[in-house]
Amino acid sequence: MNHRRTAPIATALFLVLGLLAPGAQAQDVIRSHGISAFGDLKYPADYTHFDYAVPGAPKGGKWTGRGTSASNTFDSLHPFILKGEPAQGLGLTFDSLLTGSADEPDSAYGLVAKSIEYPEDRSWIIFDLREEAKFADGSPITAEDLVFSYEILRDKGAPGLRLQLRDVAGAEALSPLRVKFTFNDGASSRDLPSLVGGLTIMSKAWWSTRDFEKSSLEPILGSGPYEVAEAKPGRSITYKRRADYWGWDHPSNVGRWNFDEIVYEYFKDYTAAFEAFKGGAFLFHEEFFSKIWATGYEFPAIDKDWVVRATIPDGRPSGTQGFWMNMRRDQFTDPRVREAISLGFDFEWSSEKLFYGLYTRTDSIFENSAMEATGMPGPEELALLTPLRADIPETVFTEPAYSPPVSNGSGSDRAMLRRAMKLLDAAGWSVEGGVRKNAAGETLKLELLDDSPTFERIIGPYVENLKKMGIDASLRIVDPAQYQARQEEFDYDIVPGRFTMSLTPGIELRNLFASASVDQRGTPNLSGVNNPAVDALIEKVIGAASREDLNIACRALDRVLRAMHIWTPNWYKGAYTIAYWDVYGRPPAPPLYGRGDMDLWWWDADKFAKLKAEGAL
Repeated sequence: MNHRRTAPIATALFLVLGLLAPGAQAQDVIRSHGISAFGDLKYPADYTHFDYAVPGAPKGGKWTGRGTSASNTFDSLHPFILKGEPAQGLGLTFDSLLTGSADEPDSAYGLVAKSIEYPEDRSWIIFDLREEAKFADGSPITAEDLVFSYEILRDKGAPGLRLQLRDVAGAEALSPLRVKFTFNDGASSRDLPSLVGGLTIMSKAWWSTRDFEKSSLEPILGSGPYEVAEAKPGRSITYKRRADYWGWDHPSNVGRWNFDEIVYEYFKDYTAAFEAFKGGAFLFHEEFFSKIWATGYEFPAIDKDWVVRATIPDGRPSGTQGFWMNMRRDQFTDPRVREAISLGFDFEWSSEKLFYGLYTRTDSIFENSAMEATGMPGPEELALLTPLRADIPETVFTEPAYSPPVSNGSGSDRAMLRRAMKLLDAAGWSVEGGVRKNAAGETLKLELLDDSPTFERIIGPYVENLKKMGIDASLRIVDPAQYQARQEEFDYDIVPGRFTMSLTPGIELRNLFASASVDQRGTPNLSGVNNPAVDALIEKVIGAASREDLNIACRALDRVLRAMHIWTPNWYKGAYTIAYWDVYGRPPAPPLYGRGDMDLWWWDADKFAKLKAEGAL
């Protein structure tokens, strides 16, 4: 089962990464309809639609799913600040200069931008805007709006967002429909054009009478294909497809955004949500829990073929999921302690008893991708690692990339526990009266924090193994609002979490693992990584000039983070497990790097009529 929650990451950037466009012009300035990190764009300037979209897909009906968030509720329609819990799906109401395709690893094509130009060193980029691009109130999108959007997010956006924008020197309106972004001298600029091209576009005039730093339930004026039709905090949010959206004829939108309404229904707990799905209260459901997937889909709607189950391959890296140890806390400063704690989790027992064999053990930050470190470091990796040796665990150079050892599946492997206890002994935590204490008489104590009892069947045996080592370990369940606040303030010992890694990792790694994010409230640096070698390797990833260089840098970074034992790795399945009421039409095949249900599926009126006639809905 995948943990349903990701750590809070700023939602203001809809990042789109692409491939290096052909056609360098005079003065080595490249002019194109798109941009990317490496190689050629798949789609030419005159493309008519993305290959995975169905241009003739009918419009109408609605997509309904479960709203998810850190607190299983929402109280804000402002996703760009830390205050409040924003509703799911707000990105539907906004546009950006560039938009990505889901069948390329990092492409970005003009959306609001009609064309782009930039030098070969990518030290700046100019966007020419489309004259027809408008906000939902009919006002035109101008270069001044782009400058405003960048500056307000840079100055008043969530901390993680501000960190991502640190290499942007400034923005300038060259004319009403021409905007230039300039990047800092010496900055790794490979991804910066796509970064600013992915900025959410907001109206300067609309915000002139409002406080950006105040959480609000007023829908923010955007220019996207949907608008908020109804928001019921904690219950549901409904988006209505805009008939007057300026971009319906844009090739990136052809065959997409087919539903008249997109609705997220919120529930306080997973059990209530699943029961509601079985009763038809919402129609699309992604299943994250292996036990339910294996045993819970025996209900009348399945038996009558009203509900369809499907597994869709996920071509992205398979997710970085684990129990993250907060190294800001004194008891986690020694890597031997962290390794010992990690050894307490018996994946093999969980796989057999709890997961029904549906999952594979995670060991890499870039799991199931070419960026995953394996074996001993080769010469290319060593060229990056050796100059940083003073700040890197020595095992990086002397042992294969760390993978959690395989247990005997008993749930309490004595050999594994003995190995863990030897590590604790070596770290100075000896057993006194059955409890681990250091030389100062302090007890080795930890609390695993969560906001739902759903994970208790997995965490409980883990905690019991930690107790057998002499660790004063416990699981604490708090309400979702408290959990979110404590996570944002880094007020925890260990928390579960999952990150979906990019196909072309870059600037977002600073938020996840860089020293600059360690004290920035609300960033997803859950383990508090604060290491100069990690910082240097992140910059190597960001500055990689080729896909092979990127893979090498990611492997080196992966190798170091794994050797630091910053987490207890969990599991992955490399696919989406979904269920839906059979009222939808689907393209022949989903895109390689996306699920496609919300933007590519469509409402099948005949299927709906059939189910309604049978009393299903």
